Amino acid sequence: MSRIGKQPVPIPPGVKVTVADGKVRVEGPKGKLELEYHRNMTVQVDDAAKVVRVSRPDDERLNRALHGLTRSLINNMVIGVTKGYEKRLKIEGIGYQARLEKKAVVLTVGYANSIALEPPDGVTAEVTDPTGKTLRPGDAGTLIIVRGADKQKVGQFAAEIRRVRKPEPYKGKGIMYENEVVRRKEGKSFASGG
Repeated sequence: MSRIGKQPVPIPPGVKVTVADGKVRVEGPKGKLELEYHRNMTVQVDDAAKVVRVSRPDDERLNRALHGLTRSLINNMVIGVTKGYEKRLKIEGIGYQARLEKKAVVLTVGYANSIALEPPDGVTAEVTDPTGKTLRPGDAGTLIIVRGADKQKVGQFAAEIRRVRKPEPYKGKGIMYENEVVRRKEGKSFASGG
């Protein structure tokens, strides 16, 4: 058995899980999420034990892989509608900054023009300064916090922001995740000719 797949997903209080027509719907205080799972998997909600169970028909390789995946996706949905997900990005470099205009994150990171990125539905972005003080829309800061209930959307939008200006290894300038370690390289050193 899949070690992850066989574990039931606990349903916390205030969360409603329904399974119908090959889809799992999860509702909670932070929003609603829906997942269309693979037809080989069987998903059942046990209301008495307050858990969701995922089972597979046989031990074929594909079904073993889908078993753990389906259980993890449902678990991520339950966590998303209760606690939510968050990614923090920091901007390093002189003159590099971000600001919010309406809902879009506008990045000024060394290009001729500013780059505006619109978050997808269900994802919010917030710009703060390094001390953690939330800024008013239009003010510039160097810390971007991406929040949402859908783990995939939050991670994808954070990756799109980072892709605008990836951290470079010589001066460490660019957009990076808060806990990311950038491997630094030494620049060219010129030997004194003789």
